[in-house]
Amino acid sequence: MTCHVPLRGGRFALTLALAAVLLAGCTGAADEPGTTERRDASSSAAPGTDAEPSAEPAKALDPDPARLPKTRAAALDLIDRVIADPDSFGPGVVKRSPYESGPDTWPVLGEDCVWQQQKPGHSVLATLTRSFEVPAAAGKGPVRLGAVVTVHRTRGDAAWEMAESIEETMRCPTQQLREGELIGSMVAAALFGGEATQTNSEDALSEVGEYRSSELGGPHHYAWQQAQTLQFTVAVTGKGAKGRNGDEIDNLVVQAQAAMLVRLESAVEKQS
Repeated sequence: MTCHVPLRGGRFALTLALAAVLLAGCTGAADEPGTTERRDASSSAAPGTDAEPSAEPAKALDPDPARLPKTRAAALDLIDRVIADPDSFGPGVVKRSPYESGPDTWPVLGEDCVWQQQKPGHSVLATLTRSFEVPAAAGKGPVRLGAVVTVHRTRGDAAWEMAESIEETMRCPTQQLREGELIGSMVAAALFGGEATQTNSEDALSEVGEYRSSELGGPHHYAWQQAQTLQFTVAVTGKGAKGRNGDEIDNLVVQAQAAMLVRLESAVEKQS
C-alpha cells in the first residue's frame, strides 16, 4: 500500500522518525526496504497498454508535442540536457569514476533482493545514470551520490515504473546494491501532484533508511527520491558516511532533484 503524505518542509525527503510513524499508520509492510537508482517498469505494463496509475499533475505543464522525444536519439539528447552534473548538488561535489553508466544498462531488483544490471525493457527509449561524490575530509567519510533520468515511450510506462517502486520496498526489507553494499530499515512515502506542497511533478516518491558498506561501515543515512512527469522519471540517491548527518544527505538529494525537474520542464514545455 502506498502512503500518500506531506513531507518535511515542502521537500520530498523524510526524517527517519517521521517516516516510521507514517509507515505504521499507512501500511502493514516490513520495517525495512529501499532501492537505488531505478526500477524495471517493462514487466508491469502490457505492450500497448495505456493504463496510467498516477494522478493528473496539479501544475499545468503544457508540453510541446514536437519537443517530446519519440526516438532513442532524441531521448538521449534530452537526457543530456536534463541530468544532473556536479553543480546541480551544490559546492564540493565532484564526478566519481566511472561517471556514467552505459545507456543500455537498467538496474532491476531480483527475487533475491539483489540489484542486477539488465538490458532496458521495450518501454524505455533511453536511460542514463551518473555517479558523484563529496570527497572525504576532516574526519568525514565520502558521500556517494547518483542521478538518473529515464525516458519511456509513454506516460503510462513511466507511471508504472513509479508504481513498482513501492512494491519493491515492501517486498525486499533489505536489499543488496552491489557486493559489499546493503540498504535496509527503509520507509517510503509518496505524493501525487497537488498533494501538500508537491507541485513540480505528477508523482513523487521518497525513501530513507540505513546504508551499510564493507568500505565505509555503517549504518549511515540513505536517501532516495524519484519523480515522474509525462513520460519521464528522474531520481537521485544519497549514501552517507562517518561524520555526515541526515540533513546533509537530504539537502544534496533535494537540490539535485529540483534542478533536474526544472531542466525537464524547460526542455519540453511550449515556448511563447
